[in-house]
Amino acid sequence: MERMLLQEVEEKRRTVEERVEQRKIKVQKQRKALRVLFKGEEHRLSELRIVLLGGRWSGKSSAGNTILGREEFESGIRTAQCVKRQGEIAGRQVTVVDTPGWLYLSVQNTRELDKQEIVRSVSLCPPGPYALFLVINVSSSFTESHRRSVEEHLELLSERVWRHTIVLFTRGDWLGDTTIEQHIETEGKALQWLVEKCGNRYHVLNNKNRGDGTQITELLEKIEEMVARNRSGHFTIEASDEGFKQWLKGETVDEKQLKQKLEEEWSRREEELIERMATVVVDSETEGSTLPVRKRRNSFEIDRPSSDGGSPSEAGS
Repeated sequence: MERMLLQEVEEKRRTVEERVEQRKIKVQKQRKALRVLFKGEEHRLSELRIVLLGGRWSGKSSAGNTILGREEFESGIRTAQCVKRQGEIAGRQVTVVDTPGWLYLSVQNTRELDKQEIVRSVSLCPPGPYALFLVINVSSSFTESHRRSVEEHLELLSERVWRHTIVLFTRGDWLGDTTIEQHIETEGKALQWLVEKCGNRYHVLNNKNRGDGTQITELLEKIEEMVARNRSGHFTIEASDEGFKQWLKGETVDEKQLKQKLEEEWSRREEELIERMATVVVDSETEGSTLPVRKRRNSFEIDRPSSDGGSPSEAGS
């Protein structure tokens, strides 16, 4: 019996280690593919705009202080309304907006004022933030109820928010010798879903070691990689889908609203194309071949969706 238990434990350990290695490889491939796809283009931003989102006691304010390198946000007390602070980091002008945290319950249980502040945070760093950090405390368990609560609260800002979000783990000192990938794989499916929903973009901060500038430098690089992937775009709250539905029905619709919906559809299709091309780029590099990538307007060759509802033509045809 004891031997069977030991075998079971060992099998679980091996399974976790395999998943850890797979996640590391996947993230490395994604980052490498982005560097190849955008080779020769300048994506170092002189200005960065960041919004911190997360539940109560997640360490948002402490994370903001670590990012800015000084005590700008009051930690240890509840943030009742948005707070905006600025500073210069590695030659970049950085704006950080802290927001009220939520209890890990349904968004329906969150105070209306808190929900309004979460939405208002985007407007405090005009024309919009380049990155939204979803702050998660690694020393606390992350369950399915936490996952649902996070999903509901982030989608106050629309479904597009995920393309601009990085999971920022705090209390990195608590991990000890455990890597963040090991923590993700052992914590369970809820946290794994969240990391994957954010495109496997994550970073861990040790708020007790603010003298370690490399953790912030690496974080800024990850932001710039995400911005490059988003075609240098910042996040804005999308309009209601109602205008697009009216257009499909042939009813009168605001032209600006229609244009925005077409842009969103184009961005979605381009995102799918980038995913496919990233895989091809990495595979071709592994095989030692080169892949010609045709770009236009700092983006990949791709046709915009037509306003008559038809399918787009094939790129390059």
